[in-house]
Amino acid sequence: MLVDSTLTKAITDTKQAARAIEAAGFDGLWVGETKHEPFLQLLQAAEATERLTIGTAIAIAFARSPMTLANAAYDLAQYSGGRFVLGLGSQIKPHIERRFSMPWSHPAARMRELVLAMRAIWTSWETSDRLDFRGDFYTHTLMTPFFAPEPHPFGPPPVYLAGVGERMTEVAGEVCDGFFFHPFTTERYLAEITLPALLRGRAAGDHGDLDGFALAGPTFACVGRNEEELAAAIKGTKDQIAFYASTPAYRPVLELHGWGDLQPELTRLSKEGRWSDMGDAIDDELLHAFAVVGDPATVGAGLRRRWGPVATRITIYATYPSDPAMWPEVVDAIRSS
Repeated sequence: MLVDSTLTKAITDTKQAARAIEAAGFDGLWVGETKHEPFLQLLQAAEATERLTIGTAIAIAFARSPMTLANAAYDLAQYSGGRFVLGLGSQIKPHIERRFSMPWSHPAARMRELVLAMRAIWTSWETSDRLDFRGDFYTHTLMTPFFAPEPHPFGPPPVYLAGVGERMTEVAGEVCDGFFFHPFTTERYLAEITLPALLRGRAAGDHGDLDGFALAGPTFACVGRNEEELAAAIKGTKDQIAFYASTPAYRPVLELHGWGDLQPELTRLSKEGRWSDMGDAIDDELLHAFAVVGDPATVGAGLRRRWGPVATRITIYATYPSDPAMWPEVVDAIRSS
């Protein structure tokens, strides 16, 4: 199991932060699409590091076309020397329509077609075959030599897809190389819902089982060396869990555990702007279902025990201020457990 970190610094601090992540002993770093353009950040991270896997976790697929994604990803695969992973996610309808002013419909079917279209574009570049992709959502039938990148030895990057619902998870198994489970997941949800959906997708794509398929994702690590640090970590983690739990799309995770009624209550608090009250609704039972809690050694061992049997790689997910020197201790504990 490989251990990754998330790069969340300002874009002007990207290189320094990437170097620090590599020096701390992590195996990879991921950049999300929030306040900055993730591909620009990863260009800098590629320059600043030598061995780290770098990737988007995630880039918002429906904010772009298959062609723009194919170009950016193919270039980063070459520039990083084959260290880049293209991680995609759908986002939710209001963001796609109202923030990006892009179309939204049939997200799982659209995502499946987007990935297939992107792969068709890469094949055209690699083989010089005529580009002729015709789907329900995307059509790509024009590619002249002037616009086709030269093939490079690293080839197209692996494609991972993030999901929570069963249909999007099946799409990942069918057409992608890996899957990002959401931080708002539990061991039980992964075992009973996610893995069976991935296997159905793998069968639909004639891929067989999950051998060679990456299962990765961020996991809540609630770490403190003393009571004060741990209390701050617990509060920050409960607040983030509450934020995710307020989203209707994630209610199935709660319902599996009998906590489904919590979602509308948290949604109501969010609509009232009572963000500071939402974390108080997360009790300790729910906290421990989603997070590993304790000192660095305890958390490292707990992460290995929880995710080691199933995950290819995990990202330590901490949503609170912390001492950067603490995280190499957690990584060491994961590897020595």
